[in-house]
Amino acid sequence: MRTVSAGGVTLSYERSGEGPPLLLIMGMSGTAQHWGEPFLEPLRRDFEVIVYDHRGVGESSPLDGPVTITEMADDAAGLLAALGIDSAHVMGISMGGMVAQELALAAPDRVRTLTLGCTYCGGPGSALGDPAVMQRLVEATMSGDRMRALRVGWEVNVSPGMVDDEDAYGRFLAIAEHHAVAVPVIMAQMQAVMGHDTSSRLPQLAMPVLVIHGTEDQLLPVANGRLIASLIPGSHLEILDGVGHLFFWELPGRSAELVSAHSLVSA
Repeated sequence: MRTVSAGGVTLSYERSGEGPPLLLIMGMSGTAQHWGEPFLEPLRRDFEVIVYDHRGVGESSPLDGPVTITEMADDAAGLLAALGIDSAHVMGISMGGMVAQELALAAPDRVRTLTLGCTYCGGPGSALGDPAVMQRLVEATMSGDRMRALRVGWEVNVSPGMVDDEDAYGRFLAIAEHHAVAVPVIMAQMQAVMGHDTSSRLPQLAMPVLVIHGTEDQLLPVANGRLIASLIPGSHLEILDGVGHLFFWELPGRSAELVSAHSLVSA
């Protein structure tokens, strides 16, 4: 991956494929590699795909203290500017979906279309994961047992039907082992998520918006997807039955089709 100075921070990024630019914004504890080739490969046929690591991750600038979703949105805008891209199709998942919301609200001229996957807007009607699930995840993360943390992370991110897919878990594990995200960075990202609330501002969004959410999402229940779609005029909601938080891992081809159809038809 390459690095670029973007608004005061250094961000590691990768550009691949041909077509209009599509910026992908990863979620909490994830890296650019966590998008996975089965999802990225079909997107590259239609777009110049841009993936990057948040500050504190990979070769991006170290994280020094707390960070906010708004600051991460500024990083995303800074990356587009540094790459000479006036506007792009934007997709964000989970925490990255929160970053994408703030980016679209702060700089709507930079966002051609917006796809929000398995994410959260805060405010009345929103819901974080079951406290028991979140406690299990935090305890595993803080345990010092990396293999336990990775296994629990996998189990809460996918549906029960995918938990025992050892090939998929092997790919997930290989990415995590080679591109580890430090625990203090994950905890800072978690704090940023807790402070996120765009609910009263989402009706301002005027670009085409697609909301994708799985019914078996344990981290951010599907009610969040329905709420977000209800708050954004003209948005389209795609509910994936039986699918967990990492919908683009469980259904990579279908997920890529949804993003491409939304972005290209709406452009």
